[in-house]
Amino acid sequence: MLLNELVAIVTGGATGIGKAIALKLAGEGANIFISDINQNEASNSADEISKLGVGAASFVTDVSDTLQTQAMVKEAINKFGKVDILINNAGVAGAPGWYERSDSTDEDWNFTFGINVRGLVNVTNSVVPYMKEERDGKILNIASIAGREGRPSLPHYSSSKAAVINYTQSLAGQLGSFNINVNAICPGLLWTPMWEQVGGRYSKNDPKYLELPPRQVFEAMIADNIPRKREQTPEDVGDAAVFLVSDNARNITGQSLNVDGGFFMR
Repeated sequence: MLLNELVAIVTGGATGIGKAIALKLAGEGANIFISDINQNEASNSADEISKLGVGAASFVTDVSDTLQTQAMVKEAINKFGKVDILINNAGVAGAPGWYERSDSTDEDWNFTFGINVRGLVNVTNSVVPYMKEERDGKILNIASIAGREGRPSLPHYSSSKAAVINYTQSLAGQLGSFNINVNAICPGLLWTPMWEQVGGRYSKNDPKYLELPPRQVFEAMIADNIPRKREQTPEDVGDAAVFLVSDNARNITGQSLNVDGGFFMR
């Protein structure tokens, strides 16, 4: 088991990509500490993970609040004694109701950067002192292929994920001498509740996809953009995450791996 007895914090780990990553890490023997803003779903996911025979716990956290992220890390250490792995997955596509708007608003920009960038930094800053003390650790940030090239429909989201990619590189340079690896994953087209909302937005605002159901928008984008002609899954991202936080990737840092079927080949 690649991650036997290691302890991983997974932000946004209650559902979607975060939950898939948590399950994959647990399948390799890691104890999982789920941080999420949704208490019930976080608790349910922790219960499901515990059935795999590993330790699992959950903690309600708003990552935009530094005091909450610090409390979350302290609770993880109180529960498991250490933190070996941080998965920065918590993220949003926009402010509440973003999918009903055709243009980005100030609220979208502020809210998205508050969670996707500042929130990620808050969590990281809360974990890094412990990893520095141990002179060991793995940090994995979940970005997006939207961060590789700006998307006209969601400039605030694309920009936030570009910032995550850049921050990953900066942090890897800072922490390399402490034996801490920092990498990112850029997921491609995954059918999630968030992407269903994205598809609905395209069907209202993009002439190419006008009035198509969200799933048909999704499938058309796969056909148009992905050489493998198939969608990606949260489990695909989870498999990549296991590799990047294992010792098999000990000499990989500052990298952003596309898990996108060839959407972006750079």
